[in-house]
Amino acid sequence: MAPSGRRLTQQDIARMAGVSQTTVSLVLNGRAEGEVRISPETRERVLQVIRETGYVADPAARRLVERRNRIYGVFTYEAVFPAESADFYHPFLVGIEECAEEAGCDLLLFTSAKVEQGERRRIFSAESRIRLADGCVLLGRTIHRDDLSRLLSEGIPFVSVGRRDDAGGPVPYVGADYPPAVRALVRRAAALGHRRMAYVGSGQGAESYADRLRGFTEGVAEAGAEGVHLAGADELFGSGPASEVTVVFAEELADGAAIAEVARARGLDVPRDLSIVALGAPTRPVSTDIDFAGFRIPRREMGRRAVELLTQVLEHGGTPQELLACELVEGSTLAPPRP
Repeated sequence: MAPSGRRLTQQDIARMAGVSQTTVSLVLNGRAEGEVRISPETRERVLQVIRETGYVADPAARRLVERRNRIYGVFTYEAVFPAESADFYHPFLVGIEECAEEAGCDLLLFTSAKVEQGERRRIFSAESRIRLADGCVLLGRTIHRDDLSRLLSEGIPFVSVGRRDDAGGPVPYVGADYPPAVRALVRRAAALGHRRMAYVGSGQGAESYADRLRGFTEGVAEAGAEGVHLAGADELFGSGPASEVTVVFAEELADGAAIAEVARARGLDVPRDLSIVALGAPTRPVSTDIDFAGFRIPRREMGRRAVELLTQVLEHGGTPQELLACELVEGSTLAPPRP
């Protein structure tokens, strides 16, 4: 046993197991070195001493060997804990935490960069501590292009949650594959008899919005239907061509809820007079009990995969880019239009 009050060392474990300190180190790190081969019996004897003594490797020493802190950073461009955003970000954070725990890594949430006057947080500032972590998972609907460029140019390992366009080089990311999901919903609407369709939302800015609009445009063309892109829903209830639309694809669930409310106030039946498809989870506060047709974003899976890809980048390098499929939701707001 180690002297009272002193932390056990690898040398203590080696003495109690009757092996060299090098052997203990190789067992702890799960690897062989050069021509050294450790028999199963010797390995088990070392592990048994470790179990009996409750020995825990000195994290500082292990960091020197691995050249890693086993700390993963999480940087969020929007505040994730206020009630109005918690529902959207929570599944991502659950997936990140689960996978980090399985990998034996700690998480460091970077919060020193303040959100002021509607401006997004920035990674690099006078208070930046990004290099405390081995690498970082970036989370946010929009991520500053200059931050991505600097992360790439300075060789800081990271993975973005969400597809990102080129920022001076390929960006490692895991995202949701929106275009196929939106195209599938357009096909479903066309199969029900809808010929005039509208996409309501910006369709630009964040890559996720552009991907949704692209899926809508491609789907409408494939179905041989008529499609219109509206920045807002006002034209739907006017007297112009948009008033002939029978199905609306709302970029944001909150927009879908607002459209449904106005439609019902005007005596229209949802979905027989106007079907509504919501393209994803709510990213801003919305109070509704409507069971919208649409799709589910694999947020928990994206969080988990971001950590897995970050580990891959740290261990092997590269620029992984993956898109995960969205799950279609039947809902009650998509039905055949009235004859």
